[in-house]
Amino acid sequence: MASNTHQAVVTVAKRAPLEIKQLPTPTPIGKEVLVKNLWTASTPLDLHQADGGLLVKHPQVLGDGVAGQVVAIGSEVTLVKENDFVFGFTFRSEKEKAQQEYVCAPENLLGKVPSEWEDRLAECVTLPNNFVTAWNTLLKLLGLALPWPKPTTFTPSTNPRILVWGGSSSVGQYVLQILTYYGYYNVIATASRRNFDLVTESGAVHVVSYNSPAAGLKRDIEAGLGGLVDLVIDCIGNRDGSVQPIAGIAEAGAKVAVMLPVVVRDASEDMEPEYAMDVEKVVRWREGVEVKGVRTHFYLDVSLYLAYTLSRSFTNASHTRVLTARQDPFLAFHLQPEIMPTLLAQGVIWPNKQRMIEGATLLERAQKALDILRRKEVSGERLVWRVAQDT
Repeated sequence: MASNTHQAVVTVAKRAPLEIKQLPTPTPIGKEVLVKNLWTASTPLDLHQADGGLLVKHPQVLGDGVAGQVVAIGSEVTLVKENDFVFGFTFRSEKEKAQQEYVCAPENLLGKVPSEWEDRLAECVTLPNNFVTAWNTLLKLLGLALPWPKPTTFTPSTNPRILVWGGSSSVGQYVLQILTYYGYYNVIATASRRNFDLVTESGAVHVVSYNSPAAGLKRDIEAGLGGLVDLVIDCIGNRDGSVQPIAGIAEAGAKVAVMLPVVVRDASEDMEPEYAMDVEKVVRWREGVEVKGVRTHFYLDVSLYLAYTLSRSFTNASHTRVLTARQDPFLAFHLQPEIMPTLLAQGVIWPNKQRMIEGATLLERAQKALDILRRKEVSGERLVWRVAQDT
């Protein structure tokens, strides 16, 4: 049984040390699930909120990736039961935030961990937020067909030339894995040379170093793809490090999706960061380039997407619901509960590499992870740490 209160990691001011706050442990109602949160993984958003105050009202609980065990359910829950192991991207309110011992979230924000992964929750927690981001970006912002369930004879009706900037990032790895699963093979990714193998394993057909001179980089990318880039996913969202180089590559007709916020100036030990949210204005784009900012938290907004559609854009004869930008209701209620755990069980997607953060207390582990992010000491891996203890 959950106790009446529990510990949560909170911000108290910009760039101030994190603190622990005791919060009341919610009782789940309706379709809510109460999870004893055993593991989480720190993200750049934690740093943006702690150092930059991005979308923060202090004190604010951090985190949006949970992996743990169900301890109670509301009366309308049908997808999980008590003692099930679950993982999810939970983010909308204080009780859903991940850097606390108990998380209370609706069942559609959680997936049941496949049985063969139940003793590997520390790995599973690296999936939800970035898997959702990758799927949401490919589907809604770039308009790629991702039919679910995927027909065995599915073949993309188009073969766009796709650039994934930051292929070794957490989002980049899932973008590549999803593209591979659906047969989008004309894909090139950027990465540091030390991460070339990681990016290739995730599905990139070609990999180039993002440190190459601008003119040579554009030439190499277009040579690898066999023409001008059609679609770009910027998994980094840094004005000078990714957005500006991409603006030099994208020609008229290209679609570009950029992770938000765009970092104009990184946080450091003695300087707070600076952000931009308008990707069209942060750099100069060629006329005819379509640029969109990625706001993954909007993927649940069913009011923006009005209808399901049917399509025969694949080669088999039967109708299958195709997830398009107008099918958000299906996405909201199937992406985490159904699609994510199914693809994990099938080996289509897999956890990011982890770096385990140790510490004697919850606060120490959370602060260590945040400091590592601030010092930019992580590449191609996730910072994973224990939240609640088993007993």
